[in-house]
Amino acid sequence: MVFCGETTIRGTEVTMNAGDIGARLDRLPATRSVWRLVALLSFGGFFEFYDLFLTGYVAPGLVRDQILTSTTPGLFGTSGVAGFVAALFAGLFVGTLLFGFVADRFGRRTIFTMSLLWYAAASAIMAFQSDAFTLNLFRFIAGIGIGVELVTIDTYISELVPKALRGRAFAINQTIQFAVVPVVAFLAYLLVPTAPFGVSGWRFVVWIGSLSAVIVWFIRREVPESPRWLASHGQLAEADRVVSALEARVAAEHGQSLPPPGPAEIVIPRGSLAEAFRRPYLSRTVMLVIFNVFQTVGFYGFANWVPTLLIKQGITTTSSLLYTFIIALASPVGPLVAALVADKWERKWLIVAAAAVIAVFGLLFSQVTNPIELIVCGVMLTMASNIMSFSFHAYQAELYPTRIRAVAVGFVYSFSRISAVFSAFMIAFFLNEFGTLGVFTFIAGSMVMVMLAIATGPRVNNRPLEEISR
Repeated sequence: MVFCGETTIRGTEVTMNAGDIGARLDRLPATRSVWRLVALLSFGGFFEFYDLFLTGYVAPGLVRDQILTSTTPGLFGTSGVAGFVAALFAGLFVGTLLFGFVADRFGRRTIFTMSLLWYAAASAIMAFQSDAFTLNLFRFIAGIGIGVELVTIDTYISELVPKALRGRAFAINQTIQFAVVPVVAFLAYLLVPTAPFGVSGWRFVVWIGSLSAVIVWFIRREVPESPRWLASHGQLAEADRVVSALEARVAAEHGQSLPPPGPAEIVIPRGSLAEAFRRPYLSRTVMLVIFNVFQTVGFYGFANWVPTLLIKQGITTTSSLLYTFIIALASPVGPLVAALVADKWERKWLIVAAAAVIAVFGLLFSQVTNPIELIVCGVMLTMASNIMSFSFHAYQAELYPTRIRAVAVGFVYSFSRISAVFSAFMIAFFLNEFGTLGVFTFIAGSMVMVMLAIATGPRVNNRPLEEISR
């Protein structure tokens, strides 16, 4: 083990190494400046979630325009809604697996900006398409950018916030991000059944999301590069400058001297994905691969199919979009409520509990037709899914060291993307052959696998990132 360099700060005899940066960040109390950084990154992710979740809400409009069909010809047909869902997740797979390394190579801040601009532009172009092939092509291209952005935001937040706040930080992050789901659902409810100015409403829903490119520059200017990333790349003076500025603001807001940093952890300056397949990371990698293969079945199996599942239950298209909007209002509630216990309950047990709730209420959803019962089950599914989401986004980012965090998280997370490609077709198959009961039986079985896999993981709450990865 070696230290990642050493430097003299501001002409004094005091030296600093990369391990000091993490120790200084971890001792910071929760003040306005810390939460402001979380909020700024989350608002960047707000538009990412808009693009990610619009799939299910614009699907009825695509079917009405006869660009796609509600059913899928053959198991892997590309002209149906399942092909549209699969195109997004194929792009997410490429973005997380093949390009997850770019945030480790070029920095969190740069990639945070570039990936957002990438998918905003691709989505804007997609909204001009009128055939299934080009629609799916640009959905795939947008998915690459979204995949990179997802990995980058997770690594960014895990590295910036103090150890005692990581659970709450991810909960608030996803509360803000999931707040966009009712927004896109409401816009779909208003626009998808209509044709403003003679243009199909679903196109406006997509274009509105692409406006994120306009404000990204304002967010980028206010967010510093990750000091941990800077330190691990030998830029210790710049890392010290960023941390010192943050310390000064936090101390002023805290109204008293900051507590002394804990002992500095040893930091290795460079790494590669190969480390994820060596001890102590191999067992974590296997666990997270299994987890990601199955968690996406429950999460996106409901989120991307809500209007279609409701229509299959006998609900009209307009009513299904209204019910979907009401259900979507619960999207930010799950992580917001869970923020109260996010750093008290061990992360992995939150994931296990949320998966159990998804299994139970999914099966209940398939058995009811009363609007109130459908909405209640849908709300519980949404809240549980989003609690599982913020918990695992934090958890998998915590299990790897800074030098390989983005590439390792990208690798394990990519399995959820390729899983979503195939599960979209599997859900379409179960829906055609066995109805909603078949879909939610498939989802319940997947949640059991999630619980069995994640229960074997290490504990992470209130532990320094460097200690977890040691």
